[in-house]
Order: sequence, then C-alpha cells, then structure tokens
Amino acid sequence: MARNRYDVDEVLETPFDFGHLKRAFVYMKKYRKKMILAFFLSVIAAVFGLMGPTITRYAIDNTIPNKDVKQLLLLSGLLVFTFVISVIFSNIRSRIMTVVGQDIIYDIRKDLFAHLQKLPFQYYDDRPHGKILIRVVNYVNSVSDMLSNGVINVILEILNMVFILIYMLLTDVRLTLVVLSGLPLFAIVMFSIKKHQRRAWQDNSNKSSNMNAYLQENIMGARVTQIFVREDENAAIFDRLSKKYRKSWMRAVIFSNLVWPSTDNISTLVRAAIFAVGLLVLTPAAVSLGTIAAMTSYASQFWQPIMNLSNIFNNFINNIAYLERIFETLDEPVGIDDKEGARKMKDITGNIKFDDVTFAYEEGKNVLENVSFDVKAGESIALVGPTGAGKSTIVSLLSRFYDLNGGKITIDGEDISEVTLHSLRTQMGIMLQDSFIFSGTIADNIRYGRLDATDEEIVKACKTVCADEFISQMENGYQTEVNERGSTLSGGQKQLIAFARTLLSDPKILVLDEATSSIDAKTERLLQQGLNELLKGRTSFIIAHRLSTIKNCDRIMFINNKGITECGSHEELLAKKGDYYHLYTSQHIAS
Repeated sequence: MARNRYDVDEVLETPFDFGHLKRAFVYMKKYRKKMILAFFLSVIAAVFGLMGPTITRYAIDNTIPNKDVKQLLLLSGLLVFTFVISVIFSNIRSRIMTVVGQDIIYDIRKDLFAHLQKLPFQYYDDRPHGKILIRVVNYVNSVSDMLSNGVINVILEILNMVFILIYMLLTDVRLTLVVLSGLPLFAIVMFSIKKHQRRAWQDNSNKSSNMNAYLQENIMGARVTQIFVREDENAAIFDRLSKKYRKSWMRAVIFSNLVWPSTDNISTLVRAAIFAVGLLVLTPAAVSLGTIAAMTSYASQFWQPIMNLSNIFNNFINNIAYLERIFETLDEPVGIDDKEGARKMKDITGNIKFDDVTFAYEEGKNVLENVSFDVKAGESIALVGPTGAGKSTIVSLLSRFYDLNGGKITIDGEDISEVTLHSLRTQMGIMLQDSFIFSGTIADNIRYGRLDATDEEIVKACKTVCADEFISQMENGYQTEVNERGSTLSGGQKQLIAFARTLLSDPKILVLDEATSSIDAKTERLLQQGLNELLKGRTSFIIAHRLSTIKNCDRIMFINNKGITECGSHEELLAKKGDYYHLYTSQHIAS
C-alpha cells in the first residue's frame, strides 16, 4: 500500500475529541491515591505561598510606620517560614508525580507492545517499522508528563486562581476588577492560536515519523547501500527529510512561543493598570501604598497560574498529536483473534481438511477459490507451483494468520476458527525462508519456542539437523552471543538454527516454507537424514522450488489458477506429463 513509505504523511482517521482524554484517565485512575496526596500537598504549599503579600502589606501599613522592630522581625520570620513550608511540600509533591509519570509511561508502553504482538501481518506490511517504533518510544515519553503532572497542575492552578481571587477581594474589590479586566483579551488570544498550533504539531509529528522511518530502514539496509554505492543519494534524501522536520518544528514553535509572551504582556499591562488606577484615579486615602503593593504582588501571582495554565495548554496542544497516534495504534483492529467462547484445542494427531476454502488478501481478488483436500495424520505434502499462486497462503490459513472468506478448515474434525490461537499455534511448527535470529545466545534462540527445554535437549535437536558441528566450533559454543537478525551468521547457519528451534518445539504439524533455500547442496544432503527424523510421525507441508527436495513426499500438490491443478506422488505426476512434469523437467535440464 502507498502508506508503506517513509515519505508519506499519516492521516488521522478522526479529529481529536475529548474522548481520548477520557481514555487517558484510565491510566491515571490506577494512581489516584498518589495523585490525590500530591494534590493536597500542592494545596498546602499554595496556601502558605499566598500568605506572603498579606504579611508584606501588614508590615508596610502598620509595622514599619509604628517602628515596631520586634514585630517586624517576627513577620520576617513568619515570611521565611511560609516560604520554606511551601518549598518543602512542593518538592515532595514533585517527587511523587515523577514516580507516577514513569508508572504511566510503563503502563501505556506495556499495553502498546502487547497490542502490537497481536496485530496481523498486514499491519506490519503496510507501515515502515520506524513509524511503529517511534510511537512506542518517543510519543509515550512525550505524553507522560501531560497525563501525570498536567491534570493535577490544571486543577491546582485553577484553585490557586480562586485562592488569589479571594485574597484580592478581601484586599480591594476595585483593584481586583482591574486585574480581571485582562481575562477577555487573554481568551481571545488563546482561541486564535489553538487551531493553528494543533495542526502545526500534527505536521511535525508526521515529519518526525517519516525521518525516523527512513533512518531505521537505512540502518537495516546499510550493506545494500554500500554495495550499490548509494551513500550520497541516501544522505541527500535524509537531508531533505531533516529539513522538512526542521521547517515543521520551527513553524510549530512559532505558534507555541506566541502563548507565553502574550500572557506575560497582558500581565504586565494589568499590573501597570493597578498603579495607574490606584495612584491616579483613586485617592491615597482610599487606597494605601501597602494595598497597592499587595495587589500588585497578587496580580503577579494571579497571572502566574494563568501563564502556567497557558504553558500547560501549550504542552497539551503539542502532545495531543502524539496522544492521538498512541490511541490510533491501540485502536488498530487485531483482525485475527479468539472468537467469543473459543475453546482450547485438544492434543491433535494431524488429520487436516480444507473444505471449499476461498481467500483473498484484497476484496474481489481471490488467491484461492473453492479449494478442498484431505490430509491424513503423518502424511507429508509438498506444495509446488509458480510464484504467487498461493502456496504460502495455504499454510498461512492453516496457522490462521488470516481468516477465510469462505469455506472451513478443520484439524482432527475441529474448526480452527472455533479454538484459541494459542492452543492451535503451539501445536504447529513453521520454518520460513527468512530465518529470523534474535539478539542473545544461540541457545536462547533455539529455546525460543520452548523455554523449559534443557541444554541436553537443545544439543540433541541441533545434532539431528546437523547444526551441532558449526555451533560447537564457535568460541563459546551454544552460549555464543549473536547480533540482531544474526548478522554474524551465514544464511545457512541461521536456517539450521531455525530448524533446531522448530524441532525442539515438537510440533504435531510442521510447515517448511523454502526452509532449505539458503543451505548448500552438501549440507542439504547431510540434513536430509535429520529432516526425515523431523518429519517422522508429523503431518507436514513442504514448500520448495527445488523439486529434488520433495520427491519423497507422500503427495505433491501443484498450486495454480487459484486452486490445485494436480495432485499425486512424484512418479504419478511425472507419468501424467502435466504442469508438474514440465516444471520438473525444466529444472532437470537447467541443472
């Protein structure tokens, strides 16, 4: 699909709504006790912090004119005490919320990873892996503070405004109205910025995702880049993506940077208005110097939570795009999942039946149509035919990596769509052409599908598939560390390790999809004995282009034209002189 490109911006399916925030509260709810404690600590800190202007006003209007040094020292001590208490409680609250923020990060990232494990192959086919990775790492980090400190700070700053408003009203109602006169102007500025700011950060999110996707793709393809001397061209592409990211970031920051100075300027105008009204409009008898000083301080403190709220709003708008991306991923339909009431599949013997199976990856473009066949337990079935005919599709449907468009597949008479995926797939072993090796030891890779396997069982499996010889020659043997994707191993070595991994899992049904394609002819001959052992007593499906590897299969099915055009043993199909005969003789002549 077109979106599986690093340079294609992702489009959100729906505009942001506050339902996303409601979902975000689910993660916060788990830590509500800590957040409530942090909130009360913040309230205590705020109350003590707001005592300062009142103490200052009393000192200016009463203590200093009366030259009461003792009372001035007591007020100074009280002022320091309120400040210290405010700082201590604020610090404790900050530590609590830091822990809560990290806990929220952990929960979201855990849910994202668990969901990604269940998504169908199509999801990964449609998206560059770098765009998926950035959501799990960068985006979750970005929204964590908004979901932890952000909500508490909003409530706290609103309460601060209420407390300050009460103090101001008790100090002077007329000057309080002067302070409040700046709010309509502030509201107009904020609403005019909001829409443009969100769009700008969404665009920046896209450009960041594109750059990350291209970077990840080039790290994975570094060898190919150097083989084809593409360094300069790739650097130019990355430079173009980086410039687009920089341009989008600068545009987003311009809107973000409009918030704080706008608020600060309005606050400055309001404080100037207090002096103008207090000194020029009202008489000195009506408003004392201490009252003006206290109101100026309260005005500064009143607009401080407004500036804090504008910064929180700023951060909120910046991170909304990331929150949308996170929930977009969590909302991605699993596609293939256990049906309601799905039962655990019993231990199977391996009798398989395809009953009138029809399947299409894209609607209206069937790959298979009305395919029916039976396989007895222990039979080995080879699937051959032209590329794209549907050989791998058949084994993918058997493993239920995709759901059918029509028909039914049963194992030992049980419809595979009615049983749990775990109970089905744990009884199957699938060897793919691309033998994926994880970072870790060789032993860990072989034990991947059966964590309780002993070292002796691992060695036995490796000897069966002729992998023990090359593993034993390594410096640390089975404890040798291998890099991501097994970059230090040859293609043949990776496939032999994958063979051992599959054998160790002891599957009842075995699928070998071009499993010997990277193994040289000599190793393949040595491996054949191990393969015979691997196939013994198991129902098996073998997909191979080298027909010499499947001559001994019980039956060979030629897949073409959306179905099975021929079926029989090697000798029977050669005698028919049909599709299989022509394919076999063409390979024989070529060799």
